[in-house]
Parts: sequence; structure tokens; C-alpha cells
Amino acid sequence: MGNTYMFTGFPGYLATKLLKEIADKEYPAECVYLLHLPAVKTAAHLELNQLIAEGIVNPEKVQLVEGDITKPILGLEPFLSQKLQHKVTHFFHLAALYDLAAPFVRSWQINVDGTRHVMEWLQKGRRLKHFIYFSSAFVSGRREELIYEDELWHDAGFKNHYEYTKYEAERIVQASDIPSTIIRPGIVVGHSITGETMKFDGPYFILNLFHRIRQSPILPYFGEGQALVNIVPQDYVIQASTFFAHHDKSIGKTYHLTDPSPYSARRIYEMFAEAFLNRHPRLTLPLPVAKAGLAVQPVRKFTGLQKQALDYFTCESEYNQDNTIADLSGTKITCPDLASYIPALVRYYEAHRKEQDKHVSIF
Repeated sequence: MGNTYMFTGFPGYLATKLLKEIADKEYPAECVYLLHLPAVKTAAHLELNQLIAEGIVNPEKVQLVEGDITKPILGLEPFLSQKLQHKVTHFFHLAALYDLAAPFVRSWQINVDGTRHVMEWLQKGRRLKHFIYFSSAFVSGRREELIYEDELWHDAGFKNHYEYTKYEAERIVQASDIPSTIIRPGIVVGHSITGETMKFDGPYFILNLFHRIRQSPILPYFGEGQALVNIVPQDYVIQASTFFAHHDKSIGKTYHLTDPSPYSARRIYEMFAEAFLNRHPRLTLPLPVAKAGLAVQPVRKFTGLQKQALDYFTCESEYNQDNTIADLSGTKITCPDLASYIPALVRYYEAHRKEQDKHVSIF
């Protein structure tokens, strides 16, 4: 008997790419259920129809399910809820509010209450073999020492509501006896070969800025930028997560899907400037001055920057990867060097720049 998969977060980018990866690897699947919000019903149908048209998924084995993780039993009809609880073997929980500037209450409802509802729902599962929870390396908050994969609790504080609510959500997962694997990615960007992405946030804020000031004679740095910034391409995250989801040795473990050789914020800024503008920054703008400027809404709108993103220029965290390295040993799954795929990220951004305002809040 094959596996029965269920995803939250469809038609989001990572959920869609995970679905493609599983189909491509030809894991035996009875059925795949894709949980989506009522508000994105049209988008979910369009995305699924595209996957069917491309021959990636079998229409007889994939089913859209309308629901809401912020509600008990995931907002499902009771009969459907019980049916799925009796069938699902692998559950991927990707739905989350990722916006660094999102208000606290909404972040808590989706990231914490949503995860609690998922775990309560899974407790009644009859065939569940593996739960894969997508957390974040940045549950480490403001910690600045070496951070191990088996560590979570700390009192160092957090840079934003996203980090804090993902931290609290991970606590819920770790306290459960459900067979779980926790994935902690770094800052996920586009595909390392094509540059493709749906989310123009994180490092793309730098490209927003460069686009708006490309005619300026001054191209400033923001602060000293000595902190290491952990960026990973989505194809690495997808491949590693799919592998872990189908191997029992990963149950009960947490994986840092982070860059084994991260660059400093300053060097990343330089590489983006060279790839996008063929220029080199010269002037250093003190970080407090930059933050003060970005506290003003018109400045944020003009530069395309979130002020919350600047905190990642200064937080000096390092992420141990013992579990990840050991359990990916013998596979071909590795994290490519950021310098090798920055040109692909820039090319995709330039080709799809007008779309970025649809997906990023800068207020």
C-alpha cells in the first residue's frame, strides 16, 4: 500500500515544489491532499491544473481540500476530517506567516495556533508515519554563539514576531510524541540554477534598493556587515526535506538546512551589487542612521526595504549541521556556494521585478 500525503500551505511556492519533487522521485502514492485557504481557492485550482497539464501529477491521485489551520480540525468538515485522519501517512506542515513586518496577533494565530491545531489533528491519525514541520533556523532569535540542531530553548530574545512565533510553534512540535522531523532552513531564495522564486523578500530587498538608486552616484553599505548571513536555495531545501521525509532515521531529529560556508552581510551586498549593477559600494552608512530612515514610511516605500531586515546584518549566529551532514552523507544532496548562483537570482529578479510588489509588504 502506497503513501498518502497531505500538505498545508498550497499553492505556496515550497509546497508546490515539494509536490513536484515527490512526484519526480516516484514515491509510491495512493493520494495527495493539498490543504488550501478558501481565499486562495482559484489560485490553488490554477496551480494544480498547471501541474496536471505539465504531466507532473496524476489528477486521479491529487485532491484539493479547503480548510484553515487557525481553526479546530483544520477547518474541515467532520466527516472529511476523520477520513483523512484514517488515510494520511506523511504530513508536511508548511503553512505560516513569513512576513517579518506582520503584526503579532496574526503571526501567533497562523504560526502558533495553526501548528497546535495541526498537532491536535494528527494525534488522531491512524496511519501516520512521518510529520515534517518546517520551522526556521532563526528560532535562535538574537543568540550569537554556535547553535546546535538539538537546541531550542533560550532567553536571548527575538528580532521580530516571525522568529518568536516560529519558536513557540516548534516548542509545540517538540513536546509531541508524534513521529516528527523538524526542518530549520536559513533564508530561502530562488532555485540555484533557474533563479525561480515566488517570494521576493529577504536578500531581494537589496535588489529592490539597487533598482531604485541605480542612477545614484553613491552606493552605500549599511553598517559594517560582519555578521554571517545564512542563505540557501530552495532546491537544496526541497531535496533534503524530501529525503528526510522518507527515511526513518530522521524521525525525532532537527536539521539545520543552512549554508555550510556562509558569507558576511557585507560580502553578500557586494556580490549583489556587482551582479545587478556592475558596481562596487563605497560609502558606509551607519546602521542606526539607516534604521532611523526606514522608520519613515515614504523612505521604506522608495527604497523597497523592510527595516526589520537590517537586523540580519548584525546578528552573529552560526549554525551547527552535524545531523544534516551525517544523514545526507552518501547522497548527492549538497548546498551550493552562494556566489555560484547569485547571477541566476539576479537574472530572475530582473525578468520578474514588477511582480515583487505583489508578494512583499514594505510597510
